[in-house]
Amino acid sequence: MRQTQSGFSQRFVFRMLAAIFIAVCPGQIEQSRAEDWPQFLGPDRNGISKETGLLDSWGDAGPDELWRIPGGVGMSAVAVKDGLACTMIQTKREQQLLGFDAATGTKKWTAAIAPNYRNQMGNGPRGTPLLTADAAFVFTGEGVLARVNLKDGSLDWKVVTLNRHPGAVMDYGMACSPVLWGTAVIVTVGARQATVVAFDQKTGETLWTAGRAGSAGYSSPAVLQAGGQEQLVVFAGAAAFGVDSAGKELWRYGYVTDYDCNIATPLSIDGSVLISAGENHGTTLLNLKPGGSGFDTSVAWASTGTGSMLRNEWQTSILLDGYLYGFDNVGSAGPVTHLTCVRAKTGERIWREPRFGKGNMIAADGKLFATTMKGELVVMQASPNGFQELGRKKVIGTTRQAPSLANGRLYIRDDAEIVCFDVRRQ
Repeated sequence: MRQTQSGFSQRFVFRMLAAIFIAVCPGQIEQSRAEDWPQFLGPDRNGISKETGLLDSWGDAGPDELWRIPGGVGMSAVAVKDGLACTMIQTKREQQLLGFDAATGTKKWTAAIAPNYRNQMGNGPRGTPLLTADAAFVFTGEGVLARVNLKDGSLDWKVVTLNRHPGAVMDYGMACSPVLWGTAVIVTVGARQATVVAFDQKTGETLWTAGRAGSAGYSSPAVLQAGGQEQLVVFAGAAAFGVDSAGKELWRYGYVTDYDCNIATPLSIDGSVLISAGENHGTTLLNLKPGGSGFDTSVAWASTGTGSMLRNEWQTSILLDGYLYGFDNVGSAGPVTHLTCVRAKTGERIWREPRFGKGNMIAADGKLFATTMKGELVVMQASPNGFQELGRKKVIGTTRQAPSLANGRLYIRDDAEIVCFDVRRQ
């Protein structure tokens, strides 16, 4: 009986002390949050994860490396869902979808999609897989769209999009990452009678097309809330435009860039649409006002030409708490790139880190996680108060892909390897 009373007393005292600690020091109790990264630019296709409890700094050794596996040539990022990770690679013979265990890197299967693709601006597939509960949708360098069964890597269907909708492969390859909207999987193809095409995700049949006589460009479309309406915003080679879920064009705004190099994904800023391009072009925020059977566009602000303060070459800026964090590439695809912070509503520059270098980045837990062309992983504080680097480490070869973040793990790849780091706060 004494042991029982003693044990009860100890548990009671412990619970009382814990309750007092939580009441007095609530900031010391932190609930971390994790989520998947099932497509290009993450869960909401804006480069932002809602994960919390991530590291604030690291020592000279860098973040903890969990595993490193062979990969292959390509510009595809890693997508993660329900413990499975996927990326597109190229072997000597073919473009493949590689499926592997997200926690261990153990290969599950490979799916052959199309013959290998070669291009003067880099070989292999460009687009990032889109993962659903049971399938992956992939788009190859020459425009083959395919659905792959996630259980075993078998091919459900594939469509040579530019045969079904006649057109030409872009000079630097087809770079769109598929997006899901309702029952449709959508890609930008730049066919003569179909700038963008929606395919039935179950069968691969064409549901609708939109846009005429416009090149695909290299951007990936996004489903945005814009002008008070959910719509698909497409940033094609020479224009941005919005369409409804039936493929009806709602508005169009010309945006001509050298070599049709519109690459960044459009963003929604309080119902307005932000588009940005390199090649000495710049950034424009478009207001959408209902008019006629669609919307009229007007410029909220623009910073364009050689004096622009934000020229996203192939990176999509990150919108956090009213500020844009982005890469400003100087010149016509030149080597000088600044990292900058801009007030999203006005275009006012807040700070700039000169000659940061070409790279790509995502955001989570108040931080920016960037990769550079030198193969570095850089973690920075996401703050309008100035540039604050938390850690930098060379971890991989030359890469253009932004990292992917899922369940406390950061995934990075180059043309040879895929690497996974533990970025949880210890």
